[in-house]
Amino acid sequence: MKNPNVNKYGLLGQNISYSFSKKYFTDKFEQNNLTNSTYENFDVAEIEQLKSIIAQNPELRGLNVTIPYKELVIPFLDKIDKKALEIGAVNTIKITRNNKLVGHNTDYYGFKKSIKAYLKPNQKKALILGTGGASKAVLHALNDLDISCKFVSRNPTSGQLNYEDLNAAIFDEYHIVVNCTPLGTFPKVSEFPPLPYSLFTENHVAFDLIYNPAETSFLQKAKEFGALTINGSQMLIFQAEKSWKIWNP
Repeated sequence: MKNPNVNKYGLLGQNISYSFSKKYFTDKFEQNNLTNSTYENFDVAEIEQLKSIIAQNPELRGLNVTIPYKELVIPFLDKIDKKALEIGAVNTIKITRNNKLVGHNTDYYGFKKSIKAYLKPNQKKALILGTGGASKAVLHALNDLDISCKFVSRNPTSGQLNYEDLNAAIFDEYHIVVNCTPLGTFPKVSEFPPLPYSLFTENHVAFDLIYNPAETSFLQKAKEFGALTINGSQMLIFQAEKSWKIWNP
């Protein structure tokens, strides 16, 4: 039975001890004297464990969802917001008073808001590295900013590029490069997507959804050749605050 005086929130994912969300919301609760609110990491080996999490935590009001469950969680939801349905990925769940799970996508909002101010009129095409749940939100955000996109994958499907396909002609055409892969995330900070980094120029923007470390190897290498670099910290803050508004309208 729900306790109306307790509000619990959390993060659903796998291997998430590094995550920003728990500290961010815990600090938020302390700063705003929200003594009846807590935030917990639900680090699970399989998405089917969501059912028991909901059953065992009746005070849960909302969840953030991260790798690898942004797409896998969809069949477990009772309802999906229109934008999340278009995107095909969910990273925020609102839990209603009668325990219905409603899916939303705040990655879309966070990414769009964090990159928009940096874009120049000539930057109209983007390469999206990776094809997971976050990359789908990035695609929709860029499309809504009138930017056409091409996915780059180690295992490309029709219409996508392989990393080996990337050459000077591609980089002359695509001036935005967004890393949606986990390559370079702490603690494996020496990893990076296999790009021809010497093809970056001052006309390029390199955006990494990773926020830990603050400057990934991907960003360091792109910066060496003049690219404007942006990490995922602002995106995370924007999407976290959007999640909070969904949970507490």
